[in-house]
Amino acid sequence: MFAPIRGFTSVQRTPQTDLKLGSVLAFVAGAANAGGFLAVGQYTSHMTGVLSSVADNLVLGQLAMAAVGVAALLAFLTGAMTTAWLVNWGMRRNLRSAYGLPLFLEAAALLVFGLFGAGISLMTQLFVPLTVLLLCFIMGLQNAVITKISRSVIRTTHITGLITDFGIELGKLLYLNRRSDHQPVQANRNKLRIHGQLMVCFFVGGLSGALGFKHLGTITTVPLAALLVLLVLRPALDDWQRLHPA
Repeated sequence: MFAPIRGFTSVQRTPQTDLKLGSVLAFVAGAANAGGFLAVGQYTSHMTGVLSSVADNLVLGQLAMAAVGVAALLAFLTGAMTTAWLVNWGMRRNLRSAYGLPLFLEAAALLVFGLFGAGISLMTQLFVPLTVLLLCFIMGLQNAVITKISRSVIRTTHITGLITDFGIELGKLLYLNRRSDHQPVQANRNKLRIHGQLMVCFFVGGLSGALGFKHLGTITTVPLAALLVLLVLRPALDDWQRLHPA
C-alpha cells in the first residue's frame, strides 16, 4: 500500500515527486486554513495580512491586538525554523525520513488543534489565541518543508505568489507575436501546469476543510493528520529497520 507514495518524502527527489508532495500539502494547507477560519475567525497562513494588521493596530493604539499579530508572526517563523532544524538533523544522520520529520510534527499539531478546537466554546479567551498560534506554527512548518525540498520552486500554504506567476505565464501564453523580427514571447507551460495544479489542490482542500469543520467539527483534523503520517511512514519504517536490525 505504500509503494505509490513511498517516494513523496524520500531524500531522493525528482520534480515529479516534488509536485505530488506539494499537491498533497496544498490540499492539507487549504483544509487547515479554511477550517481554522471557521474555528477562530482568522486565516493563519497570510503573514502579509498579519504584518499589515500589526502596523494598523500600532497606529490605532491597539497594542494588545498588535502584540497578538507579532505573536502569530513569530509562531509562523518558529514553524519554519523548526523545519530547518529537523531536516538538517535528519540529514546529518542519513535518515531517509529527514524530510518527513516536520510532517510527523505537523500531524501531531493538527491533532492538538482538534483538541483546542473542542475547548474553544468552553474557554474562548484562552483557547482562541493558542489555536491561532498553533495554526500559524503549522503553516510555517509545512511551507518550509516543501520550500526546502523543492529549492523554493513550490510553496503550499498561500497562493498569492502562485497566482502571480500563473498570471505572468498566462499573459505570455495569450500574447500575440505579430512581429517576426523579434524573439517570440513564449509561456512556460510546465509552470502553468504546476501552479494551476497547486491552486486547485489548495481550493479543493479549502472546500473540504470548510465542509468538514462545518458539519463534523474539529474531528476533521484526524484524516488530515493521518494523511501526513501516511506520507512519511514508509521512509520512517525503513530508518527504523536500518537502525534496529532484527
